[in-house]
Amino acid sequence: MKLAILSRSLRAYSTQRLKSAALERGHQVKVLDTLRFGIDLSTEEPDLLFRGRPLSSYDAILPRIGNSVTYFGTAVVRQFEQMDVYTPNTAAGIMNSRDKLRATQIMSRHEIDMPATVFVRNRGEVSTAIDMVGGAPVVIKLLEGTQGIGVILAPTKKVAEAIIETLHGTDQQVLIQRFVKESKGKDVRALVVGDRVVAAMRRVAQGDEFRSNVHRGGTVEKVDLSPEFEETAVRAAHIMGLRVAGVDMLEGENGPLVMEVNSSPGLEGIERATKLDVAGAIVDYIADQAGFPDIDVRQRLAVSTGYGVAEIAVNMGADMIGKTIGESGLWEKDIQVLTLHRGTKVFPNPSAEKELEENDRLLCFGKHENMRSLIPARSKRPKRVRKLPKNPIIEPVVEEAPADKEA
Repeated sequence: MKLAILSRSLRAYSTQRLKSAALERGHQVKVLDTLRFGIDLSTEEPDLLFRGRPLSSYDAILPRIGNSVTYFGTAVVRQFEQMDVYTPNTAAGIMNSRDKLRATQIMSRHEIDMPATVFVRNRGEVSTAIDMVGGAPVVIKLLEGTQGIGVILAPTKKVAEAIIETLHGTDQQVLIQRFVKESKGKDVRALVVGDRVVAAMRRVAQGDEFRSNVHRGGTVEKVDLSPEFEETAVRAAHIMGLRVAGVDMLEGENGPLVMEVNSSPGLEGIERATKLDVAGAIVDYIADQAGFPDIDVRQRLAVSTGYGVAEIAVNMGADMIGKTIGESGLWEKDIQVLTLHRGTKVFPNPSAEKELEENDRLLCFGKHENMRSLIPARSKRPKRVRKLPKNPIIEPVVEEAPADKEA
Protein backbone atom coordinates (compact mmCIF):
# COMPACT_ATOMS: atom_id res chain seq x y z
CA MET A 1 0.00 0.00 0.00
CA LYS A 2 0.94 3.64 -0.28
CA LEU A 3 0.81 5.18 3.21
CA ALA A 4 1.09 8.78 4.37
CA ILE A 5 1.96 9.55 8.00
CA LEU A 6 0.65 13.00 8.94
CA SER A 7 3.13 14.43 11.42
CA ARG A 8 5.02 17.62 12.14
CA SER A 9 7.78 15.72 13.95
CA LEU A 10 9.78 13.84 11.34
CA ARG A 11 12.52 12.90 13.82
CA ALA A 12 10.24 11.83 16.66
CA TYR A 13 10.67 8.21 17.78
CA SER A 14 7.05 7.27 17.02
CA THR A 15 7.18 8.75 13.50
CA GLN A 16 10.48 7.06 12.70
CA ARG A 17 9.32 3.69 14.02
CA LEU A 18 6.10 3.79 12.00
CA LYS A 19 7.97 4.75 8.85
CA SER A 20 10.58 2.01 9.40
CA ALA A 21 7.91 -0.62 10.09
CA ALA A 22 6.13 0.28 6.83
CA LEU A 23 9.33 0.16 4.80
CA GLU A 24 10.31 -3.20 6.32
CA ARG A 25 7.00 -4.62 5.07
CA GLY A 26 7.53 -3.36 1.53
CA HIS A 27 5.03 -0.48 1.64
CA GLN A 28 5.55 2.95 0.13
CA VAL A 29 5.48 5.53 2.92
CA LYS A 30 5.99 9.26 3.28
CA VAL A 31 5.84 11.55 6.30
CA LEU A 32 3.88 14.69 5.39
CA ASP A 33 3.85 17.86 7.48
CA THR A 34 0.24 18.43 8.49
CA LEU A 35 0.47 22.21 8.13
CA ARG A 36 1.79 22.06 4.55
CA PHE A 37 -1.54 20.84 3.17
CA GLY A 38 -4.06 22.97 1.33
CA ILE A 39 -7.71 21.89 1.21
CA ASP A 40 -8.99 22.26 -2.35
CA LEU A 41 -12.73 22.97 -2.43
CA SER A 42 -12.79 24.57 -5.87
CA THR A 43 -13.26 21.45 -7.99
CA GLU A 44 -16.09 18.96 -8.44
CA GLU A 45 -14.27 16.29 -6.43
CA PRO A 46 -12.70 16.86 -2.98
CA ASP A 47 -8.94 17.22 -3.28
CA LEU A 48 -5.82 18.24 -1.36
CA LEU A 49 -2.70 20.20 -2.18
CA PHE A 50 0.68 19.60 -0.57
CA ARG A 51 3.21 22.42 -0.66
CA GLY A 52 1.03 24.08 -3.27
CA ARG A 53 0.94 21.13 -5.66
CA PRO A 54 -1.73 18.48 -6.28
CA LEU A 55 -1.32 15.58 -3.88
CA SER A 56 -0.65 12.17 -5.35
CA SER A 57 -3.06 9.35 -4.42
CA TYR A 58 -2.68 7.34 -1.21
CA ASP A 59 -4.30 4.12 -0.02
CA ALA A 60 -4.25 5.09 3.65
CA ILE A 61 -3.12 7.74 6.10
CA LEU A 62 -2.07 7.56 9.73
CA PRO A 63 -2.78 10.86 11.53
CA ARG A 64 -0.36 11.96 14.24
CA ILE A 65 -2.12 15.25 14.96
CA GLY A 66 -0.56 17.38 17.69
CA ASN A 67 -2.74 19.19 20.19
CA SER A 68 -1.70 22.64 18.94
CA VAL A 69 -2.89 21.94 15.37
CA THR A 70 -6.05 19.99 16.17
CA TYR A 71 -8.46 22.19 14.18
CA PHE A 72 -6.48 22.32 10.95
CA GLY A 73 -5.19 18.78 11.33
CA THR A 74 -8.65 17.28 11.68
CA ALA A 75 -9.82 19.34 8.69
CA VAL A 76 -7.09 17.67 6.61
CA VAL A 77 -8.05 14.22 7.90
CA ARG A 78 -11.70 14.96 7.13
CA GLN A 79 -10.76 15.88 3.55
CA PHE A 80 -8.92 12.57 3.15
CA GLU A 81 -12.09 10.84 4.37
CA GLN A 82 -14.13 12.68 1.73
CA MET A 83 -11.61 11.38 -0.82
CA ASP A 84 -12.28 7.80 0.37
CA VAL A 85 -8.78 7.34 1.77
CA TYR A 86 -8.65 4.96 4.75
CA THR A 87 -7.67 6.26 8.17
CA PRO A 88 -7.79 4.24 11.41
CA ASN A 89 -8.60 7.43 13.33
CA THR A 90 -11.28 9.65 11.87
CA ALA A 91 -11.44 13.40 12.29
CA ALA A 92 -14.49 13.00 14.52
CA GLY A 93 -12.68 10.41 16.64
CA ILE A 94 -9.66 12.68 17.11
CA MET A 95 -11.92 15.59 18.09
CA ASN A 96 -13.86 13.40 20.53
CA SER A 97 -10.73 12.26 22.34
CA ARG A 98 -9.00 15.64 22.31
CA ASP A 99 -11.75 17.34 24.34
CA LYS A 100 -11.79 15.77 27.82
CA LEU A 101 -15.35 16.92 28.54
CA ARG A 102 -16.70 15.59 25.26
CA ALA A 103 -14.86 12.29 25.75
CA THR A 104 -16.27 11.91 29.26
CA GLN A 105 -19.79 12.65 28.06
CA ILE A 106 -19.56 10.06 25.29
CA MET A 107 -18.08 7.32 27.48
CA SER A 108 -20.60 7.87 30.27
CA ARG A 109 -23.39 7.34 27.74
CA HIS A 110 -21.94 3.92 26.90
CA GLU A 111 -21.39 2.63 30.44
CA ILE A 112 -17.61 3.01 30.53
CA ASP A 113 -16.52 3.24 34.17
CA MET A 114 -14.61 6.43 35.01
CA PRO A 115 -13.70 8.38 38.14
CA ALA A 116 -16.69 10.50 39.24
CA THR A 117 -16.49 13.76 37.26
CA VAL A 118 -18.38 17.07 37.35
CA PHE A 119 -18.14 20.12 35.10
CA VAL A 120 -19.42 23.49 36.31
CA ARG A 121 -18.75 27.10 35.34
CA ASN A 122 -20.55 29.11 38.00
CA ARG A 123 -18.45 30.02 41.02
CA GLY A 124 -21.30 29.32 43.41
CA GLU A 125 -21.58 25.69 42.23
CA VAL A 126 -17.92 24.70 42.71
CA SER A 127 -18.31 23.68 46.36
CA THR A 128 -21.27 21.44 45.55
CA ALA A 129 -19.39 19.92 42.61
CA ILE A 130 -16.46 18.97 44.86
CA ASP A 131 -18.86 17.27 47.27
CA MET A 132 -20.51 15.40 44.38
CA VAL A 133 -17.25 13.65 43.44
CA GLY A 134 -16.56 12.61 47.04
CA GLY A 135 -14.85 15.65 48.49
CA ALA A 136 -11.17 16.55 48.80
CA PRO A 137 -8.65 15.60 47.71
CA VAL A 138 -9.82 16.11 44.12
CA VAL A 139 -8.14 16.17 40.74
CA ILE A 140 -8.59 19.31 38.63
CA LYS A 141 -8.04 18.90 34.88
CA LEU A 142 -7.82 21.45 32.10
CA LEU A 143 -10.00 20.33 29.20
CA GLU A 144 -7.17 20.48 26.67
CA GLY A 145 -4.11 19.54 28.72
CA THR A 146 -1.66 16.88 27.47
CA GLN A 147 1.21 14.81 28.91
CA GLY A 148 0.08 15.55 32.46
CA ILE A 149 0.16 19.32 31.95
CA GLY A 150 -2.91 20.98 33.44
CA VAL A 151 -3.64 18.16 35.90
CA ILE A 152 -3.60 19.34 39.53
CA LEU A 153 -4.20 17.47 42.78
CA ALA A 154 -5.92 19.72 45.32
CA PRO A 155 -5.49 18.32 48.87
CA THR A 156 -8.28 20.32 50.52
CA LYS A 157 -11.59 21.83 49.51
CA LYS A 158 -10.39 25.41 50.08
CA VAL A 159 -7.32 24.85 47.93
CA ALA A 160 -9.47 23.27 45.19
CA GLU A 161 -11.89 26.21 45.22
CA ALA A 162 -9.01 28.70 45.01
CA ILE A 163 -7.37 26.86 42.09
CA ILE A 164 -10.63 26.57 40.17
CA GLU A 165 -11.49 30.22 40.77
CA THR A 166 -8.05 31.26 39.49
CA LEU A 167 -8.36 29.09 36.37
CA HIS A 168 -11.89 30.32 35.68
CA GLY A 169 -10.55 33.86 36.00
CA THR A 170 -8.21 33.18 33.08
CA ASP A 171 -11.05 31.68 31.00
CA GLN A 172 -9.80 28.13 31.49
CA GLN A 173 -12.37 25.32 31.51
CA VAL A 174 -11.75 22.55 34.05
CA LEU A 175 -13.12 19.18 35.11
CA ILE A 176 -13.44 18.27 38.78
CA GLN A 177 -12.70 14.58 39.27
CA ARG A 178 -12.59 12.12 42.15
CA PHE A 179 -9.10 11.21 43.32
CA VAL A 180 -8.71 7.42 43.19
CA LYS A 181 -6.53 6.84 46.24
CA GLU A 182 -5.87 3.16 45.60
CA SER A 183 -4.23 4.02 42.28
CA LYS A 184 -2.18 7.02 43.44
CA GLY A 185 0.91 7.58 41.33
CA LYS A 186 0.28 4.77 38.86
CA ASP A 187 -1.90 3.92 35.91
CA VAL A 188 -2.09 1.50 32.99
CA ARG A 189 -1.65 2.40 29.31
CA ALA A 190 -3.21 -0.09 26.88
CA LEU A 191 -2.31 0.27 23.20
CA VAL A 192 -5.39 -0.63 21.17
CA VAL A 193 -5.01 -1.58 17.51
CA GLY A 194 -8.21 -2.62 15.78
CA ASP A 195 -10.16 -5.03 17.97
CA ARG A 196 -7.44 -5.95 20.44
CA VAL A 197 -4.86 -4.67 22.89
CA VAL A 198 -1.44 -5.32 21.33
CA ALA A 199 0.66 -4.10 24.28
CA ALA A 200 0.21 -2.71 27.77
CA MET A 201 2.40 -1.08 30.40
CA ARG A 202 2.07 0.24 33.91
CA ARG A 203 3.37 3.77 34.51
CA VAL A 204 4.61 4.65 38.00
CA ALA A 205 5.25 8.20 39.21
CA GLN A 206 8.49 9.18 40.92
CA GLY A 207 8.67 10.50 44.47
CA ASP A 208 5.67 12.54 45.61
CA GLU A 209 4.48 13.17 42.06
CA PHE A 210 0.96 11.76 41.55
CA ARG A 211 1.07 12.04 37.73
CA SER A 212 2.60 8.95 36.17
CA ASN A 213 3.26 10.35 32.68
CA VAL A 214 6.64 9.41 31.22
CA HIS A 215 7.15 13.07 30.29
CA ARG A 216 6.96 13.87 34.01
CA GLY A 217 9.66 11.36 34.96
CA GLY A 218 7.46 8.30 35.45
CA THR A 219 8.88 4.81 34.97
CA VAL A 220 7.25 2.07 32.90
CA GLU A 221 6.99 -1.70 33.16
CA LYS A 222 5.28 -4.39 31.12
CA VAL A 223 1.93 -5.59 32.45
CA ASP A 224 -0.40 -8.42 31.47
CA LEU A 225 -3.96 -7.13 31.48
CA SER A 226 -6.99 -9.12 32.57
CA PRO A 227 -9.76 -9.69 30.00
CA GLU A 228 -11.84 -7.04 31.79
CA PHE A 229 -9.17 -4.37 31.32
CA GLU A 230 -8.61 -5.36 27.68
CA GLU A 231 -12.32 -5.30 26.86
CA THR A 232 -12.73 -1.91 28.53
CA ALA A 233 -9.80 -0.44 26.60
CA VAL A 234 -11.07 -1.67 23.22
CA ARG A 235 -14.63 -0.47 23.89
CA ALA A 236 -13.43 2.96 25.01
CA ALA A 237 -11.32 3.40 21.86
CA HIS A 238 -14.12 2.24 19.55
CA ILE A 239 -16.71 4.45 21.25
CA MET A 240 -14.44 7.44 20.62
CA GLY A 241 -14.22 6.48 16.95
CA LEU A 242 -10.58 5.35 17.09
CA ARG A 243 -8.93 2.14 15.89
CA VAL A 244 -5.42 3.08 17.05
CA ALA A 245 -5.37 4.58 20.52
CA GLY A 246 -3.66 4.64 23.87
CA VAL A 247 -6.22 4.10 26.64
CA ASP A 248 -5.17 5.22 30.12
CA MET A 249 -6.87 3.43 33.00
CA LEU A 250 -6.67 3.48 36.79
CA GLU A 251 -6.74 0.24 38.73
CA GLY A 252 -9.78 0.89 40.90
CA GLU A 253 -11.09 -1.33 43.69
CA ASN A 254 -13.93 -2.56 41.46
CA GLY A 255 -12.09 -2.75 38.16
CA PRO A 256 -10.71 -0.47 35.44
CA LEU A 257 -11.52 3.25 35.44
CA VAL A 258 -10.83 4.99 32.13
CA MET A 259 -9.07 8.33 32.46
CA GLU A 260 -8.27 9.25 28.88
CA VAL A 261 -8.20 7.98 25.31
CA ASN A 262 -5.25 9.28 23.29
CA SER A 263 -5.55 9.39 19.51
CA SER A 264 -1.78 9.84 18.93
CA PRO A 265 -0.15 7.62 21.56
CA GLY A 266 3.63 7.68 21.88
CA LEU A 267 5.35 4.39 21.04
CA GLU A 268 8.78 4.77 22.67
CA GLY A 269 7.80 3.98 26.25
CA ILE A 270 5.52 1.05 25.46
CA GLU A 271 7.86 -0.56 22.92
CA ARG A 272 10.82 -0.38 25.28
CA ALA A 273 8.79 -1.66 28.22
CA THR A 274 7.21 -4.58 26.35
CA LYS A 275 9.89 -5.29 23.71
CA LEU A 276 7.03 -5.65 21.20
CA ASP A 277 6.82 -4.27 17.65
CA VAL A 278 3.82 -2.03 18.27
CA ALA A 279 4.55 0.12 15.22
CA GLY A 280 4.52 -3.00 13.05
CA ALA A 281 1.17 -4.08 14.48
CA ILE A 282 -0.29 -0.67 13.58
CA VAL A 283 1.05 -0.81 10.01
CA ASP A 284 -0.20 -4.39 9.55
CA TYR A 285 -3.68 -3.39 10.71
CA ILE A 286 -3.81 -0.40 8.37
CA ALA A 287 -2.69 -2.58 5.44
CA ASP A 288 -5.49 -5.06 6.17
CA GLN A 289 -8.11 -2.32 6.38
CA ALA A 290 -6.92 0.01 3.61
CA GLY A 291 -9.66 -1.13 1.25
CA PHE A 292 -12.39 -0.15 3.70
CA PRO A 293 -12.34 3.64 4.11
CA ASP A 294 -14.52 5.09 6.84
CA ILE A 295 -18.04 6.00 5.73
CA ASP A 296 -20.37 8.34 7.56
CA VAL A 297 -23.24 5.87 7.54
CA ARG A 298 -25.86 8.27 8.88
CA GLN A 299 -24.86 10.88 6.30
CA ARG A 300 -24.97 8.44 3.37
CA LEU A 301 -28.17 6.67 4.36
CA ALA A 302 -30.03 9.89 5.12
CA VAL A 303 -29.63 11.02 1.51
CA SER A 304 -32.64 8.88 0.52
CA THR A 305 -35.76 10.98 0.92
CA GLY A 306 -37.99 9.73 3.70
CA TYR A 307 -35.40 7.25 5.00
CA GLY A 308 -32.93 7.53 7.84
CA VAL A 309 -31.22 5.93 10.82
CA ALA A 310 -32.83 5.64 14.25
CA GLU A 311 -32.30 3.75 17.49
CA ILE A 312 -35.29 1.72 18.68
CA ALA A 313 -35.37 0.61 22.32
CA VAL A 314 -37.08 -2.64 23.27
CA ASN A 315 -38.69 -1.40 26.47
CA MET A 316 -40.64 -3.23 29.14
CA GLY A 317 -44.03 -4.30 27.86
CA ALA A 318 -43.06 -3.97 24.19
CA ASP A 319 -44.62 -6.47 21.81
CA MET A 320 -41.21 -7.42 20.41
CA ILE A 321 -39.83 -8.93 23.67
CA GLY A 322 -39.37 -12.68 23.27
CA LYS A 323 -39.81 -12.56 19.51
CA THR A 324 -37.10 -12.99 16.90
CA ILE A 325 -36.17 -10.16 14.58
CA GLY A 326 -37.94 -12.04 11.80
CA GLU A 327 -41.12 -12.24 13.89
CA SER A 328 -40.95 -8.65 15.15
CA GLY A 329 -42.68 -7.17 12.10
CA LEU A 330 -39.80 -4.79 11.38
CA TRP A 331 -39.09 -6.14 7.91
CA GLU A 332 -42.76 -5.81 6.96
CA LYS A 333 -42.44 -2.12 7.87
CA ASP A 334 -39.38 -1.74 5.62
CA ILE A 335 -37.04 -1.43 8.62
CA GLN A 336 -33.63 -3.12 8.57
CA VAL A 337 -31.71 -3.84 11.79
CA LEU A 338 -28.06 -2.84 11.36
CA THR A 339 -26.82 -3.70 14.87
CA LEU A 340 -28.28 -4.97 18.11
CA HIS A 341 -26.89 -3.55 21.37
CA ARG A 342 -27.39 -5.60 24.54
CA GLY A 343 -25.69 -4.01 27.52
CA THR A 344 -22.03 -3.73 26.58
CA LYS A 345 -22.30 -6.33 23.80
CA VAL A 346 -22.87 -5.51 20.14
CA PHE A 347 -24.32 -7.91 17.54
CA PRO A 348 -23.65 -6.53 14.03
CA ASN A 349 -26.04 -7.46 11.23
CA PRO A 350 -28.13 -9.76 13.50
CA SER A 351 -29.90 -12.68 11.84
CA ALA A 352 -33.66 -13.15 11.59
CA GLU A 353 -33.46 -15.86 14.30
CA LYS A 354 -31.97 -13.51 16.91
CA GLU A 355 -34.41 -13.29 19.83
CA LEU A 356 -35.07 -9.86 21.32
CA GLU A 357 -34.80 -9.16 25.04
CA GLU A 358 -35.94 -6.34 27.28
CA ASN A 359 -33.66 -3.27 27.15
CA ASP A 360 -32.15 -4.25 23.79
CA ARG A 361 -31.38 -1.30 21.53
CA LEU A 362 -31.70 -1.67 17.76
CA LEU A 363 -29.86 0.59 15.35
CA CYS A 364 -32.17 0.59 12.34
CA PHE A 365 -32.43 1.99 8.83
CA GLY A 366 -35.85 2.50 7.31
CA LYS A 367 -38.72 4.83 6.58
CA HIS A 368 -39.03 7.63 9.11
CA GLU A 369 -42.80 7.35 9.26
CA ASN A 370 -42.68 3.63 10.01
CA MET A 371 -40.00 4.02 12.69
CA ARG A 372 -41.73 6.97 14.35
CA SER A 373 -44.42 4.77 15.91
CA LEU A 374 -41.74 2.57 17.53
CA ILE A 375 -39.94 5.46 19.23
CA PRO A 376 -41.48 6.72 22.51
CA ALA A 377 -42.84 10.23 22.19
CA ARG A 378 -40.58 12.67 24.03
CA SER A 379 -42.74 15.75 23.71
CA LYS A 380 -45.58 17.13 21.68
CA ARG A 381 -44.86 18.55 18.28
CA PRO A 382 -44.13 22.26 18.39
CA LYS A 383 -47.09 24.46 17.70
CA ARG A 384 -47.32 26.44 14.49
CA VAL A 385 -45.30 29.64 14.65
CA ARG A 386 -47.58 32.62 15.06
CA LYS A 387 -47.35 35.83 13.06
CA LEU A 388 -45.33 38.66 14.49
CA PRO A 389 -47.62 40.97 16.53
CA LYS A 390 -48.16 44.54 15.39
CA ASN A 391 -46.29 45.82 18.43
CA PRO A 392 -43.46 43.30 18.85
CA ILE A 393 -41.83 45.24 21.69
CA ILE A 394 -43.94 46.32 24.60
CA GLU A 395 -42.72 49.56 26.05
CA PRO A 396 -42.14 49.23 29.79
CA VAL A 397 -44.55 51.21 31.95
CA VAL A 398 -42.67 53.66 34.10
CA GLU A 399 -44.50 54.18 37.35
CA GLU A 400 -44.26 57.64 38.80
CA ALA A 401 -43.30 57.98 42.42
CA PRO A 402 -46.30 58.87 44.59
CA ALA A 403 -46.53 62.55 45.47
CA ASP A 404 -45.84 63.44 49.07
CA LYS A 405 -49.02 63.87 51.05
CA GLU A 406 -49.59 67.26 52.55
CA ALA A 407 -49.27 67.37 56.28
